[in-house]
Amino acid sequence: MTNRSLDEQYMDLALQLAAKAKGRTSPNPLVGAVVVKNGKVIASGWHQKAGEPHAEAIALRKAGKAAQGATLYVTLEPCSHTNKRTPPCAPLVITSGVKRVVVAMIDPNPQVSGGGLKAIKRAGIKVTTGVLKDEAEKLNEAFVKRMATGLPFVTMKIAQTLDGKIATAKGESKWITGPDAREAGHYLRDTHDAILVGINTVLKDDPSLTTRIPGGRDPIRVVVDSSLRIPMKAKIITQRSSARTIVATVDGASESKLRKLEAAGVEVVITRAAQGRVDLKDLMKKLGMRSIMSLLIEGGAEVHASALKAGIVDKAVIFIAPMLMTGKDSLCSIGGRSPAKLAQAVKFSEAEVDTVGDDLMVEGYIQR
Repeated sequence: MTNRSLDEQYMDLALQLAAKAKGRTSPNPLVGAVVVKNGKVIASGWHQKAGEPHAEAIALRKAGKAAQGATLYVTLEPCSHTNKRTPPCAPLVITSGVKRVVVAMIDPNPQVSGGGLKAIKRAGIKVTTGVLKDEAEKLNEAFVKRMATGLPFVTMKIAQTLDGKIATAKGESKWITGPDAREAGHYLRDTHDAILVGINTVLKDDPSLTTRIPGGRDPIRVVVDSSLRIPMKAKIITQRSSARTIVATVDGASESKLRKLEAAGVEVVITRAAQGRVDLKDLMKKLGMRSIMSLLIEGGAEVHASALKAGIVDKAVIFIAPMLMTGKDSLCSIGGRSPAKLAQAVKFSEAEVDTVGDDLMVEGYIQR
């Protein structure tokens, strides 16, 4: 077995550890670390929450003096800058006594990028980079996008029939997909910073938009509501949650309703108008400024269409029930107007298909 294959095995373990904190570290990245000596893992750790110790610090503290002469595997370049809550990790790595550091990806944060590894190399420690780089970047795709653009990584989630329907002509939609798919949808909520719906979904379904799984974390609730039609009795306003509610509207919306919402603890965000409606691109900028790193869109149909048209969607997860709704009058999962040419259709890349209970799950990235 070559050193390269061993490096990949230990880095894979570090990536698995990093993934344990999905949805918990924002606006920080997911990071895992493993300390290996004489072919054995002697310590490991992962960054569990923003403001808490970093993965390298946890693993090296556990290893103690045994780290002398060991190899440190870490999924992201050790940081070299001091933030408000945690000290830099590069000096800890240098003083730990490890003889080699293996890193999956360079930190895309411009405050860090390359600086941590330069300091470690200057200290005479051997450095290897790029081991399982693609896997590390995919794990931290939201962090990578926000560092590059300041915008959240956007996933669109749809539950539909085989023929692309989400409700009957009379609006019945519960439940198209089965319990396993619905549970998977709640795990998506749990691992995203925020969830976005349109005002029509609030008026029709009055959802709570919480996460109903053991130990789940509620995402920030975002409602696109250009005319501030949201009822003050809506669950996302009145129902207790650890997450706040944001209502996005445009300039000129009712001042008295705006004040009522703010008095109820709702944050109102005013965006530019696009044909009289909330400009979703501008909204993404404003959410990014609020340290929202990942956003889950759960519709409905017109919001799905608007989001795709605005080009803000990075990824789609579609749960497909083994049934046919039939009929032109049933509601399609994506509204709006169809493209004039097939070449203008939205295409997926890296599409994967899996089964979730009796349903299919199709997951892929939106091609630009």
